[in-house]
Amino acid sequence: MELVDTLRVFLENGDDWERKLTSIRGVTILKLPQTKSRPASLAIEINPLTDKGTPMKKKGVMIMGQAELNAFREIFNNEKVGVLLSSLESLVPARKGAKGEEGDVLQI
Repeated sequence: MELVDTLRVFLENGDDWERKLTSIRGVTILKLPQTKSRPASLAIEINPLTDKGTPMKKKGVMIMGQAELNAFREIFNNEKVGVLLSSLESLVPARKGAKGEEGDVLQI
């Protein structure tokens, strides 16, 4: 069965919010339920796995199209993001649950 056919069957027969594993480590297919404004659809969820094979996060990043994927690629490839993370990691211990003020944007 071709990939598109397999995905079509999952879209038609899968349960809402059901995840289907893929051969790509850390990537699953997620069936999104129908809403008032759109029919049921599929998305990929990216959630890297630890060395033990468990997801790193409770929920991964959901991507529904090429435009979203390209936007995330652009952010991940921005060197300033790496600089920012290095700076954050240097602050030990990190404050858990700290939130910035609304409208407070850190310029990098």
